[in-house]
Amino acid sequence: MLYLIGLGLGDAKDITVKGLEVVRRCSRVYLEAYTSVLTVGKEALEEFYGRKLVVADREEVEQEADNILKDAVISDVAFLVVGDPFGATTHSDLVLRATKLGIPYRVIHNASIMNAVGCCGLQLYKFGETVSIVFWTDTWRPESFVDKVKKNRQNGMHTLCLLDIKVKEQSLENLIKGRKIYEPPRYMSVNQAAQQLLEIVQNQRIRGEEPAVTEETLCVGLARVGADDQKIVAGTLRQMCTVDLGEPLHSLIITGGSIHPMEMEMLSLFSIPENSSESQSINGL
Repeated sequence: MLYLIGLGLGDAKDITVKGLEVVRRCSRVYLEAYTSVLTVGKEALEEFYGRKLVVADREEVEQEADNILKDAVISDVAFLVVGDPFGATTHSDLVLRATKLGIPYRVIHNASIMNAVGCCGLQLYKFGETVSIVFWTDTWRPESFVDKVKKNRQNGMHTLCLLDIKVKEQSLENLIKGRKIYEPPRYMSVNQAAQQLLEIVQNQRIRGEEPAVTEETLCVGLARVGADDQKIVAGTLRQMCTVDLGEPLHSLIITGGSIHPMEMEMLSLFSIPENSSESQSINGL
């Protein structure tokens, strides 16, 4: 049996009782280590679970999935995922591969950023399509995701922006030369995401387009959701460029065109204490 087990968002203790029972009886336990991270390391998980973990990086999961599955033919194998197992399409691929090999599977769900963002007070059923914001490079600066943001806002829907994670990535030079040398991990901050968004806004204005958002669009920044030191701030997109949310992981929400009074009242709990027009509008409710 292949078990896909969600670990939740905080630390080692966020795994469900059912998930922990399965982990402790499986013959081999893999830890997926690239679509998200917990606030604690592999060693803390091993101590709490009482099991050794095999770290499975992007290359192993996407290119050598059959190696992960081969043990599941004859024994129970657990595949641990931060958040919920189906928070990334990679894990659907693993299920499809297992099915083709005749390996039964079972999913044990847990909290995900997709539903935990409700902690900021925005109503989950008012979220539209989720988007990803990636690190720009000198030659690759994608902007197409803002079309989805614009559509969401036109429909009065909020947009959850998942921010880029670079773990075990190779430089172009090392990739070309086939050298297994990896860059240090990088996690996009709310500041970086907001700065890229503002540059897109300027580019749209230069092209004569109506921007999907503006400097004064109300946004919510979240950091380490589910952890004891989680942080939430509400303010303008411009303010998101400078607000200090601390360590990763960060997420950004761009609010929709219409906000319910109860949502505004909740956001006022997290408003940035500055004299900007956006902050005043939140605190004035």
